[in-house]
Amino acid sequence: MRQNPFKILWLISAFLTLTLGAVGIFLPVVPTTPFLLLSSFCFARGSERFHRWFLGTNLYQMHLDSFVKERAMTLRTKLCILLPASAMLIIAMILMSSLPFRILIIFLILFKYTYFFTKIRTVREEDS
Repeated sequence: MRQNPFKILWLISAFLTLTLGAVGIFLPVVPTTPFLLLSSFCFARGSERFHRWFLGTNLYQMHLDSFVKERAMTLRTKLCILLPASAMLIIAMILMSSLPFRILIIFLILFKYTYFFTKIRTVREEDS
């Protein structure tokens, strides 16, 4: 029985994005949640067994479970995603000399916050 080469590529992508997502927990400039969402998608495409494993990890439970099930995040999670990304965009805007691109970055920042606070419900953090 031959292995589908695309499944191997999906698994490599899954582990790569999982690593980047895990690094994002410790480095605020690397976004954790988008990489973990991409990881989940890649695991689902690559292997049912690895996908089930990923869904059972503490990393998934802490960072993605409420978002995937309820399309909701805690305020802390939202801010941990938004603030570092906004800081990077503001730095880029300051270093940029082009007015149209500065305006574009301002709209991008406003769009991010509008989306996160209108499309993704905010839930309370559960006491551990």
